[in-house]
Amino acid sequence: MNVALSVARKDLQIEWRTRMVLARVVPFALLVMVLFAVALDSEPLVLRAAAGLVWLATLFSTMLVVQRAFDIETADAAIDTLLACAVHPARVFFGKALALFVQLFALVVVLVTAAMVLYGVTVSGSRVVLLVTVVISATSGLALVGTLYGAVVANMNGRDSLLPLLALPVLAPLLIGASRATEAAFGSQTIDMANGWAWVGLLGVYGIVFGAAGSAAFSPLTESDS
Repeated sequence: MNVALSVARKDLQIEWRTRMVLARVVPFALLVMVLFAVALDSEPLVLRAAAGLVWLATLFSTMLVVQRAFDIETADAAIDTLLACAVHPARVFFGKALALFVQLFALVVVLVTAAMVLYGVTVSGSRVVLLVTVVISATSGLALVGTLYGAVVANMNGRDSLLPLLALPVLAPLLIGASRATEAAFGSQTIDMANGWAWVGLLGVYGIVFGAAGSAAFSPLTESDS
């Protein structure tokens, strides 16, 4: 845990100094939500699609954050030094995933707040618990998958375009599950709380699978890159 926390602290300190998420990713995500609202041009339709728009904007933003997280590691072969300092590469994987989770969690909080302001979404009572659980589980899945595929394309030519092509199909189930569960938390008439919690269970299984896959695959991926 000490190694993972040290890696996460290092990534978050770099982000705090550069303000990449604050200066680039947050405005981009908010712009996506505004443009979708303008394109739909219907208040009932926007309210119905609010949950999906939150996670779609988060998904697009994840690609930017992951690219930034591995750009700082590939410069001057910094990833080799980082791996040499760790007892096992899996600890580096979880450290980078933790840093990515913190950044994405803050982004989702901003986007959910924006949905309440822009779309008129309301969350109250037990739905708050569901919403918080969805945000934590879905953001964890995004961070784990993003870290795994970030390592896959880290040293490839054209990695900026390869990352979305490889990761987005894998993230499609997460997008569906998070959107449906968030829709239940937003009080949609088309899905009840019980089904919302069922989707949360799917998100939990998704995170466990990719957490295990990432910890096992990160070592051979980084060794082949180096």
